Amino acid sequence: MHRDVVPQYDSRMTSIYAQRRARLAAQLGAGGIAIVPTAPERPRNRDSDFPYRHDSYFYYLTGFTEPGAWLVLSAEGEATLLCQPKDVEREIWDGYRLGPEAAVATLGVQAAHSSADLDIRLPRLLENRSQVWFPFATHGGLAARVEGWLNQVRARVRYGALCPAQQGDLCLLLDEMRLVKDEHELAILRRAGSISAGAHVRAMQASSSMLRAGEDVREYHLEAELLHEFRQHGSEFAAYTSIVAAGANACVLHYRAGNAPIRDGELVLIDAACELDGYASDITRTFPADGRFSGPQRALYDLVLASQKAAIAATRAGARFNDPHDAAVAVLAQGMLDVGLLDKNQHGNAQDVIDRRAYFQFYMHRTGHWMGMDVHDCGSYVEPTEVGQVSERKDPLSGEIIKNRPSRILHPGMVLTVEPGIYVRPAPGVPEQFHNIGIRIEDDAIVTADGCELMTRGVPVEADEIEALMRG
Repeated sequence: MHRDVVPQYDSRMTSIYAQRRARLAAQLGAGGIAIVPTAPERPRNRDSDFPYRHDSYFYYLTGFTEPGAWLVLSAEGEATLLCQPKDVEREIWDGYRLGPEAAVATLGVQAAHSSADLDIRLPRLLENRSQVWFPFATHGGLAARVEGWLNQVRARVRYGALCPAQQGDLCLLLDEMRLVKDEHELAILRRAGSISAGAHVRAMQASSSMLRAGEDVREYHLEAELLHEFRQHGSEFAAYTSIVAAGANACVLHYRAGNAPIRDGELVLIDAACELDGYASDITRTFPADGRFSGPQRALYDLVLASQKAAIAATRAGARFNDPHDAAVAVLAQGMLDVGLLDKNQHGNAQDVIDRRAYFQFYMHRTGHWMGMDVHDCGSYVEPTEVGQVSERKDPLSGEIIKNRPSRILHPGMVLTVEPGIYVRPAPGVPEQFHNIGIRIEDDAIVTADGCELMTRGVPVEADEIEALMRG
């Protein structure tokens, strides 16, 4: 191995990251400076780390995936990268490093240094700046470290050095930038959604074919099918821990794939998707293990699907983030009364169910969230132009006083999930035929001017189509 061996990076991407840094620099204010660390490596157990994954904010501005790196960006647009130096011995064990010497040309930054010099260089970079920005509450110990660097600057005030008098949360700026995706990001998200959809198809078909063959089928068997498909098509990771929940396990919202058997006549809920080139996808499908819905299963499945269709129809530019959730809840509330999950004599009409949140027994989560580099991506859910408009209401279930602010206005390029569900645990008054049925249907949507684009419909959602796919 030679010291000049470096990892390969796509030079075509350099300008995209440079443009993002320029946009951020323009928001730092006169004399401002930003500090952005990447994620640290995390030990798993003796002499073994968890698989490394970079910090999303850092990657958004650099495209750099190595650990131990820092970006410092001035309001004038000068980007300084501090990264691990080339080290022939460590590269034998851990792989090639880019190194500071190659970083300037490769990543398009203006300067690069060894991260071993971080505590020497940061105080000098902070000198004579008016404000320092860094991400609050995202990196343990970062605020204390910044204070340490500022103390070194203060120690030089007798020599004419000025110390930043203000500190700002860089997340506020970067969250707004990341909320609306550019075409490069959308292309990756579409590809990630396509790979994940193919994995769900594979898992559905594996379930029915293995049961037809009389094989023992476990949740982990279907998880293996998912992970194989992710990696087979170039995904680096699962975007989150895969949920493969058979039967009653589907009523546990964050259930992890285990060794529970998958049986004829039961439903299987899979919430699983891949991460590709730093961007996530997020899909949930619920299907009959043997490929055929029972009557009660089909009744609840069609209800959840109808609620998702209503939420999708409400997802468009100019609508509010809460609109899809409200549309889904309206359908679910009426449907719960119609199928008998909720007693009309006890709960009244659909509006009564909504006002009293009686639906919460069977539907206890929101209908969507932002998605992008992170599965639950950054970005405020409150409309920033109306943040001062506050009202209060008393929650009918908890009695808690909740402050309401206008929810976010949707714009083209925002990406969110649409994921209503129903989860029926056995309880007094709940019809037995619905006991232990858990259903969720989730797709990833790009907001457009006149609606939304669903990126994850490579796997079917209609009950008849699911049954046909599994027969095949």
